[in-house]
Amino acid sequence: MDNEVISIDGVTFQYGQRDVLEQITLKVNKGSFLGLVGPNGSGKSTLIKLMLGLLPLQQGEIRLFGTNISKFRKWDKIGFVSQKANSFNSGFPATVFEVVSMGLYGKVGLFRFLNKKHKQKVREAVDLVGMGEFLYQNIGELSGGQQQRVFIARALVSDPELLILDEPTVGVDANSVKQFYDLLDRLNRERGITLIMVTHDIGAMTDHVTDVACLNKFLHFHGNTAQFESSQDLSTFYGHDVHLLTHNHSHGGH
Repeated sequence: MDNEVISIDGVTFQYGQRDVLEQITLKVNKGSFLGLVGPNGSGKSTLIKLMLGLLPLQQGEIRLFGTNISKFRKWDKIGFVSQKANSFNSGFPATVFEVVSMGLYGKVGLFRFLNKKHKQKVREAVDLVGMGEFLYQNIGELSGGQQQRVFIARALVSDPELLILDEPTVGVDANSVKQFYDLLDRLNRERGITLIMVTHDIGAMTDHVTDVACLNKFLHFHGNTAQFESSQDLSTFYGHDVHLLTHNHSHGGH
């Protein structure tokens, strides 16, 4: 039990009359890097919002670090980088330092001043993502890939044990995507942070994640990366060819 960071059991969710998730049961263990994939509208973002307590649970159970989500209070253990981070208002007058320090509000309160220790934490988080030289630069002046790293720093500044990223590579150029994955690998392997990433980028993802969950209303697949790469029914599940697969599809796999 101690090893489970997230435990989802029998979760079903509807928007109005429309079933978005049905009977999802999924466990994420400490230190793993889970890629959450599936076609558009498959319920990935809904599942993330349920994990973060941003949507009310309708059916089933979610436990975070062994605690039922209704009683869970240690939200600083979880860092979140949303899709909206990419469509950040470039005219917003805030420096990298100010944006990252927002990640400490949960700990220090919204209108409390940051003390020396807090400021040091901000610098460390910015250094960790390789953005130290941009500390006092306006965030609107940075490239998409640089902004993305700043949002990761904001999520990391409270020392989370779990980092959840929703489509983090959308609108980021290929070179930045590579640096971004290298950063995630470091956080996962060197810092032992458990990662969950929603992505469409199946090819690049499989070089980095330890586990994959395929969602399309139901959980169609959950296993390690090797099992995912040899699974033979992914194209059926996606409704089109998945370029990852190079073998024939003569019989159904997992």
